Amino acid sequence: MSELSYPVAENTTAAVPLARPSRVRPAPLEGRGVVAAGLVLACWGGLLAFLLAFYQPNWRTPWPYLLALLQTHLYTGLFITAHDAMHGVVSSNKRLNNALGTLAAGLFAFNWFPGMLAKHHAHHRHVATEHDPDFHNGRHPGFLPWFVRFAWNYVTVWQVLLMAATYNVLKLFFPQANVVAFWMLPAVLGTFQLFYFGTYLPHRGEHEADNAHKSRSQFRQHVWAFISCYFFGYHYEHHDQPYLPWWRLWKAKG
Repeated sequence: MSELSYPVAENTTAAVPLARPSRVRPAPLEGRGVVAAGLVLACWGGLLAFLLAFYQPNWRTPWPYLLALLQTHLYTGLFITAHDAMHGVVSSNKRLNNALGTLAAGLFAFNWFPGMLAKHHAHHRHVATEHDPDFHNGRHPGFLPWFVRFAWNYVTVWQVLLMAATYNVLKLFFPQANVVAFWMLPAVLGTFQLFYFGTYLPHRGEHEADNAHKSRSQFRQHVWAFISCYFFGYHYEHHDQPYLPWWRLWKAKG
């Protein structure tokens, strides 16, 4: 489990001062957000094409499992790209920004960007309250019931139908085991990864009275922060400075 710099209040007997993030000034994107998005999309698509069309896994070796984890990381990158687009930090061109966000969200299990956009901004406005679509219902704060509620708020019938239809088409052209291991399973694992590092760990439990964003943050460890969730574990910093794209968020962790 990732270490947290803002301890859960009910597990402490003394108040712990809230560590304020470093302030990072907004800076022009200058195409860097589009490049970052393009790299994520290209790596995701390129690796998936190789794994489905050419890779012959030997399940007795660790390589297919490691490749599945790598593809999971790239799925997570798709969502993080869509998330940056929700904050308008993929491109200063709104049409291009939203187009890349829609593409990245759609490639991740047919998520619908316009629908996610309103809910995500509701999360920022009403964080850790009954009006927060990402938060638990107040009665069942455990990981699994919270995840079920989270998924219920976001997953649609159309997504399930499109995933089922796509699966049945893909298995006509590629080995079924490859489709499951490298297309379907990474999407599921990526969803758990995003929820665990981006919702459950940062927002669970009670928060100090001066914690304006009702969020916690991982300790400063940039390599692990990138591997675990593209620096999204620096969650207080994200809520405090949502204008920072994922590839600049680490700078707020002073």
